[in-house]
Amino acid sequence: MKVERWNLIPYAEAWDRQEKLFSELVACKLEGKPYENRIISCEHPHVYTLGRHGKAANMLLDEEQLKRVGAELFRIDRGGDITYHGPGQLVCYPILNLEDFRLGLKDYIYLLEEAVIKVCARYGILAGRVKGATGVWLDTGTPSERKICAIGVRCSHYVTMHGLALNVNTDLRYFSYINPCGFIDKGVTSIAKEIGKNVDMQVVTGQLEEEILQLLAKKVGNKFAD
Repeated sequence: MKVERWNLIPYAEAWDRQEKLFSELVACKLEGKPYENRIISCEHPHVYTLGRHGKAANMLLDEEQLKRVGAELFRIDRGGDITYHGPGQLVCYPILNLEDFRLGLKDYIYLLEEAVIKVCARYGILAGRVKGATGVWLDTGTPSERKICAIGVRCSHYVTMHGLALNVNTDLRYFSYINPCGFIDKGVTSIAKEIGKNVDMQVVTGQLEEEILQLLAKKVGNKFAD
C-alpha cells in the first residue's frame, strides 16, 4: 500500500494523475501484472465538480459569477451530484483493487464513511449516516442535520478512484453557491466550525490515513495485498 500526499494541487492536474494511476491499476489487474494500491490525500483550489448524474441546476452561479469567486466547474465521471472542493478541505482519493480487500462497492463506501466518523470522534464530534444518502452527517434525523463529508466514487473492474472530501477548515460560504450533493434542505459544516477553532490539516490527514488503513487491514486479517 502506497500512501501519497499531493498537498495543494489544481483539480485538473489531480484528476489527470488519478486517471493515469487508475488506468494503470486496471490494466495490470487484467493482465496479471504487479501493481500498487494507493491512498492519496490533497487539497484543491476553489472548484466545483458535477457527477455523472448531477443536475446543472444545482450550480447556482453562471460562468461569470464563478470567475468572480475564483472557482472553476468540472463535469466528472464519479457518482453523486455537485460538490465543492477548496483550501482547508481534506480530499482523499484511494485508488484500490477492492478485491484485494474482499470489498464490494457498497461495503467500500461504508468503510470510507466509518473512517471519517472515527476521525470526527477524535475531535469530540458525534457523526453518522443518513439513510438513502452517502457521506457523513451530524445531528442525523433532526432539523439541524448537516453534512461534514461528501463521498463520490468511480469503480470499474472493482478498481476505485475519486473518494471523499472532509470539511476541516473549509470556507463554508462556497457551499452557498450550490445545492450540495443535490440537497436543497441540508446544511454543511466542518470540524473547525463544530469545535470553534482551526485544526492542523497535516494532523487530520494522518488521522484519516490511519483510520482507512486500519479498516482495510481488518478486511484482510491485518495483511495488505499490494
